[in-house]
Amino acid sequence: MGSSVVERVARATRVDVTATELCVELADGRRITVPLSWFPRLESAEAEARTNWKLLGDGEVIHWPAADEDLSVAGLLAGSPSSEMR
Repeated sequence: MGSSVVERVARATRVDVTATELCVELADGRRITVPLSWFPRLESAEAEARTNWKLLGDGEVIHWPAADEDLSVAGLLAGSPSSEMR
Protein backbone atom coordinates (compact mmCIF):
# COMPACT_ATOMS: atom_id res chain seq x y z
CA MET A 1 0.00 0.00 0.00
CA GLY A 2 1.51 3.30 -1.04
CA SER A 3 0.89 6.74 0.23
CA SER A 4 1.74 10.11 -1.10
CA VAL A 5 2.52 13.21 0.83
CA VAL A 6 1.17 16.43 -0.56
CA GLU A 7 3.40 19.29 0.43
CA ARG A 8 1.43 22.44 1.07
CA VAL A 9 3.17 25.70 0.45
CA ALA A 10 2.38 28.45 2.96
CA ARG A 11 1.16 31.58 1.24
CA ALA A 12 0.76 35.09 2.61
CA THR A 13 -2.46 36.99 2.06
CA ARG A 14 -1.89 40.13 4.15
CA VAL A 15 1.08 41.92 5.69
CA ASP A 16 1.14 44.48 8.50
CA VAL A 17 4.27 46.20 9.71
CA THR A 18 4.20 48.09 13.01
CA ALA A 19 7.05 50.00 14.62
CA THR A 20 8.23 46.78 16.28
CA GLU A 21 6.65 43.79 14.53
CA LEU A 22 6.09 42.15 11.18
CA CYS A 23 2.74 40.34 11.06
CA VAL A 24 1.83 38.08 8.16
CA GLU A 25 -1.54 36.40 7.66
CA LEU A 26 -1.48 33.12 5.77
CA ALA A 27 -4.07 31.67 3.42
CA ASP A 28 -4.65 28.75 5.81
CA GLY A 29 -5.64 31.08 8.67
CA ARG A 30 -2.36 31.15 10.58
CA ARG A 31 -0.71 34.42 11.57
CA ILE A 32 3.06 34.85 11.95
CA THR A 33 4.41 37.69 14.09
CA VAL A 34 8.15 38.29 14.33
CA PRO A 35 10.27 41.14 15.68
CA LEU A 36 10.91 43.82 13.07
CA SER A 37 14.48 44.00 14.39
CA TRP A 38 15.12 40.69 12.59
CA PHE A 39 15.08 42.63 9.31
CA PRO A 40 17.28 45.75 9.59
CA ARG A 41 16.52 47.10 6.10
CA LEU A 42 12.80 46.92 6.73
CA GLU A 43 13.17 48.29 10.26
CA SER A 44 15.10 51.32 9.02
CA ALA A 45 12.73 52.00 6.10
CA GLU A 46 10.28 54.87 6.25
CA ALA A 47 6.73 54.00 7.32
CA GLU A 48 5.42 54.58 3.79
CA ALA A 49 7.97 52.15 2.35
CA ARG A 50 6.93 49.50 4.89
CA THR A 51 3.30 49.68 3.76
CA ASN A 52 4.27 49.34 0.09
CA TRP A 53 4.61 45.55 -0.23
CA LYS A 54 3.78 43.08 -2.96
CA LEU A 55 3.22 39.34 -2.86
CA LEU A 56 5.27 37.32 -5.31
CA GLY A 57 5.00 33.67 -6.32
CA ASP A 58 1.32 33.46 -5.36
CA GLY A 59 2.12 34.70 -1.85
CA GLU A 60 5.29 32.67 -1.20
CA VAL A 61 7.47 35.81 -1.04
CA ILE A 62 6.83 39.31 0.31
CA HIS A 63 8.62 42.10 -1.55
CA TRP A 64 9.15 45.70 -0.40
CA PRO A 65 10.49 47.62 -3.43
CA ALA A 66 11.48 50.82 -1.62
CA ALA A 67 13.19 48.95 1.23
CA ASP A 68 14.91 46.49 -1.15
CA GLU A 69 13.69 43.60 1.02
CA ASP A 70 12.34 40.18 0.04
CA LEU A 71 11.18 37.68 2.66
CA SER A 72 9.97 34.16 2.06
CA VAL A 73 7.02 32.87 4.03
CA ALA A 74 8.90 29.57 4.47
CA GLY A 75 11.79 31.47 6.08
CA LEU A 76 9.43 33.27 8.44
CA LEU A 77 7.84 29.97 9.44
CA ALA A 78 11.29 28.52 10.06
CA GLY A 79 12.11 31.44 12.37
CA SER A 80 14.95 32.70 10.18
CA PRO A 81 15.98 36.32 10.72
CA SER A 82 17.81 38.26 8.03
CA SER A 83 21.36 37.17 7.27
CA GLU A 84 22.29 40.74 8.29
CA MET A 85 21.39 39.75 11.87
CA ARG A 86 23.78 36.78 11.94
